[in-house]
Amino acid sequence: MSAADLNVSRVRICVGMLLFVSVAAVGAHAEGPPAGAFDQSATSVQALATGGNGAVYAGSFGHGLFRSLDRGGIWEPVGNGITDPYILSVTVTTAGIVYVGTFRGGIFRSRDEGKTWQPVNAGLKRLEVKALMAVDEELYAGTGDGVYRLHGSEDRWAVVTTGLDDVLVHALARSSDGTLYAGTSGKGILRFKRNSSGWVRLQAGLKNHEGMIENFIRVIVVDQEQGIMAGTFDGGVFHSADGGQTWRGISRALPNDSIRGIALVDHGVIVATGNGIFKTVDKGKQWVPVNKGLTSPSVQSLIASGDGRYYAGTSAGVFRSDDGLTWMAVNQGLEVGMAPPPFLFR
Repeated sequence: MSAADLNVSRVRICVGMLLFVSVAAVGAHAEGPPAGAFDQSATSVQALATGGNGAVYAGSFGHGLFRSLDRGGIWEPVGNGITDPYILSVTVTTAGIVYVGTFRGGIFRSRDEGKTWQPVNAGLKRLEVKALMAVDEELYAGTGDGVYRLHGSEDRWAVVTTGLDDVLVHALARSSDGTLYAGTSGKGILRFKRNSSGWVRLQAGLKNHEGMIENFIRVIVVDQEQGIMAGTFDGGVFHSADGGQTWRGISRALPNDSIRGIALVDHGVIVATGNGIFKTVDKGKQWVPVNKGLTSPSVQSLIASGDGRYYAGTSAGVFRSDDGLTWMAVNQGLEVGMAPPPFLFR
């Protein structure tokens, strides 16, 4: 081989190595489904809700709905009749009626604790349902086209009010006076008071550490004093003590700003993030990790049950805490293997 040919070969080898590194880097940073949704034995749990008699419902991303009647000891599939296995939201009414919101199939209802299901989609413009909230005899749904309301005795959804057309709603909350709050993708937080003309956007003080207004909201809760807490996609946690008129960031000391769930505890707050669960008892001045036993830190959802327990849905199944400090995996029945990619769903 001549010197010229040898140099060409070396160039080709170097270029090939660079291409390999570049492709590997792109693959490592490519956007995709929720972390771990398709690559672990226990299914990725995106939504949780508790019902009567100790029942817990877990909505998975690709394997439908599961129910446990013994606080997560054993899970069984109860989604026969739900045509979309990608569950995004779950709620249970005081009467024990279960509703689930799905990725592409809309909303389904069960009056017999999950044995049978019926679609309840009349009146909905979009069938992606990120949030469900049951209040007394009414059910609210956050969809890809704003917020809808369903009265318990009806089977047709009605738009709550104008102002959220074509806006994806991720989170819903309602204060004791009936005021509704909606956390959206791109429009921040909006409020609707009874007898008002429509949704009002709330932005004052809703700024992250860099001074940018947070417009992507994942979680909203109303606390015992009717204060409002909002968790953002990557800007931390905010609190409002005046009905959303002004907001204050309370998560500067929080190690991870991707908020996936907020649960109220005695004298404090627990938040689930993209890298573990943390607790504050001083309104956000200090956050303490409460992750002992939580082997999957990528949390997707967090709820507090009425009996003092907590459940975390993760990319590797469900974890339960009986004290809000330590966790145990409760995945028997959730080891269902790889889920099909959502784009194959019809």
